[in-house]
Amino acid sequence: MTIKNALTLAKSSLNTHKEEAVFILCEYLQKDRTWLFLNENKEFNEKPYFKLIKRFKKGVPFEYLFKKANFYGLDFKIKKGILIPRYDSEILLLKICEIYKKYKPKKILEIGFGSGILSIILAKKFNCKITACDISKRALKMAKKNAKIHQVSHLINFVLMDFKKIKGNFDFIFSNPPYIKNTYKLDKWVLSEPKKALYGGVRGYEILQDIIDFSYKKRVKFLACEFGHDQKEILKKILKKKHFKAEFFKDENNFDRVFYAINTK
Repeated sequence: MTIKNALTLAKSSLNTHKEEAVFILCEYLQKDRTWLFLNENKEFNEKPYFKLIKRFKKGVPFEYLFKKANFYGLDFKIKKGILIPRYDSEILLLKICEIYKKYKPKKILEIGFGSGILSIILAKKFNCKITACDISKRALKMAKKNAKIHQVSHLINFVLMDFKKIKGNFDFIFSNPPYIKNTYKLDKWVLSEPKKALYGGVRGYEILQDIIDFSYKKRVKFLACEFGHDQKEILKKILKKKHFKAEFFKDENNFDRVFYAINTK
């Protein structure tokens, strides 16, 4: 079958996700879109491609299909059972980098490292040491693998632990925690991801509140987190109550998405 015919069939079967047919074919053939266009009449073995399309249609995300994710221009290993990094989280990364560049905090903790991307990039950019915790054994294994690939294993201490049990004090905590309400309906692709990494509780912001409380008790100077688009006002109140002066930032869709806060006490 030709590339053109395969794409036509795949797009028609995916309905509202037609562009994914192109992305999947590019990855399967290890070619870019321009190459596909210039070689649309070229014959290829379409059977594995349509198997990938079928799996995607059933709700397997692109990143799980190919066991990789791109974030901040870098490739990371990923697999089912680990949260898929999203472009919106680059805003959090940029704010984390700004804080580090300006204040050079010595003791840094990431809460909920997932595939390890935020700590890995921070360590890679600034050659700084970081402690990172998560409760997922799969995440721990994958984060260590990604740290090794990006040659920062010596800088990051990944630990399998609930953050509330972490001993010691920290100058700077950052996190992209679960913040979706338990009742919020997600599409089948997102539902393929681990529920514990998505849902934050009945109100959605419970874990964020716990992180703020933990940071207050630990006398953390700087705190940066991603949060849900409708949680700004409640988080502003919680942060103020715990003596944090916060700034809030929007994503490209104009949704409130990230805050960073400084302890004023």
